[in-house]
Amino acid sequence: MSQSSGSGPSAATHTGLLVTLTIIAALGGLLFGYDTAVISGATDSIKQNFVAPMALAEGARLSLEGFTIAGALWGCLIGGALGGVVAHFLGRRGGLFVAGALFFVSSLGSAWPESWLGHLGSVLTPLINVLIWFLNLFFEDAPYLKFGDVITNFVGHRLFGGMGIGLASMLAPMYIAEIAPPSKRGALVTYQQIAIVSGITISYFVNYFIKKFGGDGDPNWVHAEGWRWMLACCAIPAGLFVVLLFFVPETPRGLMLKGKEQKAREVLNKLSNEEEAKIVLAEIDASLKETAGKLLSYGGLLLVVGVLLSAFQQLVGINAVLYYGPQMFANMGFTGDASFAQTVIMGVVMVVFTLIATVTVDKWGRKPLLILGALIMAVSMIALGFMFYVGSMGLGALIVVCIYIAGFSLSWGPVVWVMLAEIFPNSIRDKAMAIAVAAQWFMNWVVSVTFNIMDGSTALNAAFNHGFAYWLYGGFSVLAALFVWKFVPESKGVSLENMQKLWKKSPA
Repeated sequence: MSQSSGSGPSAATHTGLLVTLTIIAALGGLLFGYDTAVISGATDSIKQNFVAPMALAEGARLSLEGFTIAGALWGCLIGGALGGVVAHFLGRRGGLFVAGALFFVSSLGSAWPESWLGHLGSVLTPLINVLIWFLNLFFEDAPYLKFGDVITNFVGHRLFGGMGIGLASMLAPMYIAEIAPPSKRGALVTYQQIAIVSGITISYFVNYFIKKFGGDGDPNWVHAEGWRWMLACCAIPAGLFVVLLFFVPETPRGLMLKGKEQKAREVLNKLSNEEEAKIVLAEIDASLKETAGKLLSYGGLLLVVGVLLSAFQQLVGINAVLYYGPQMFANMGFTGDASFAQTVIMGVVMVVFTLIATVTVDKWGRKPLLILGALIMAVSMIALGFMFYVGSMGLGALIVVCIYIAGFSLSWGPVVWVMLAEIFPNSIRDKAMAIAVAAQWFMNWVVSVTFNIMDGSTALNAAFNHGFAYWLYGGFSVLAALFVWKFVPESKGVSLENMQKLWKKSPA
C-alpha cells in the first residue's frame, strides 16, 4: 500500500471497514460450523425416533442412519456445485443472502418436521427419492422409499440447510478474499475458519447444556424434545446474518464481472486510498480480459489441485470426528454427559489452534502449514487406531484426539479455505471454486456415511475393535502431506490478479 494508506486515520478507517466486512461474511462460516456439528448431539435421537422403528437388518440400518444423519451433506454438495452460478447471477453478497435464508428455514423446519413449516421440506421429496434410489443400488433389502412424511420432511430441511452450508462455504471465503489485500488475505480468510470452529464449539456447548439441564433431569427428554431445540437454535444467528448482509457491499471483483466499474471503484475507495484503488481496478480489469473465462484456460493441474485439496481435507477424517464425537468418546468409555463434555474440550482446542493459524498463515506460508498439519494428523490417527485395537482408552486417547484436532485446526481446516479462495484466477474463480467445493462436500458425505458403517460393523470391530477407520484416516493424512509437497505451489503474498503465474501453463 502507498504511504498515505499505511498510517493515520485513513488507514485505520480502511482496516476497520475491512475487518467489519470480513466478520459479517464470516458469520456464514459460523452457521456452517453450527449446522454441521449440532447434529452430533441429536444423532442418537434421530436413530431412535426415525430409524429404529423400521427394524431393519444391520447393513440397511447403518446405511439408513448414515443417510439420515448426513443428509445435509447432499445439500452441501448441491449448494457448493451451484455456488458458481449463484455467484455469477446474484453476486457474492446475494448468494450469502440465499444461504442465510436457507439456514433460517432449515433450522426450524428440521426441528419440527411435523409442523406446517416442516412440510416445506417435502418440496425436496423427488430429490430425496433419487438419492434413496441411488443408495438402494447398494442395499437392495432396504425399504428406503417407504419413508414416512415426518422423516421425509426432516431430511428435506436438512437438505435445505446443506444447500445453505454449500453456498456459504464457497461464497464467504470468496467474498473475504476478494476484498482483502494480499498481505492480509491469509489472515482474514482464516476468520472464516475461526467462525466455523466457533460455530462448532457453540453447538457443542448448546448440546451439552440442553442435555444437562433440559427437561428437569428427565433422561428421555432429549430424545423427545431436546434434540429439536439443538437444531432450532441455529435460527438466531441465521436471522442476524441476513439482517447484517443488508449493510455490506458487493465485492469489487464481483462488480467488475458484471461490468459495474464505477460501483467497483466506489467500494475500492472505501477499502483503500484512491491511488491504490486505481491500480487494483486496472489489475482486475486486465485479469478479466486475459482469457474468455473458460474453465481450463490455465490448464488442468490448477483444477486438479483445487479438487484434491478439498478431497484430502475430508479424507483425513475430520468430520467423522465432528459428526460422531459423542459416539467416538462413548467407544472410549466416556458415557452419558462425559461423552458430550469431551466434545466441548475438542471444540475449544479447535478454536485455539485456528487462532494460531491466523497468526502464522501469512508468515510461514500455506504449504508448510499443510505439510506439518498432515503429519501431525497422521501420527495421531495411527496412534488412536492402535489405542482402540489394544483397548487402551481413557485420558491418553482424549489427548491424542486433541492433538489430531490441533493439527487439523492449524492447517487443513483454515488453510484449504484460504487456498481455494485465492488460487483460482479472477475469470474462472466462481466456476472452479464451485467444482472444488462440491468435491469437498461429496467426500465429506462419503467419509461420514462410511465411518458409521465401519464403526458399527460387527466384523470390523471383531478384528480391529473400532480402530480400522482411524488407521485409514492416518494413511490418507500421509498421502495428503506427499500431495502438497509435490504438487501444491505457495500462494502467500501473491495478488489475486497474479495468481495465474503460479501455474506452468500460460493463459489461453
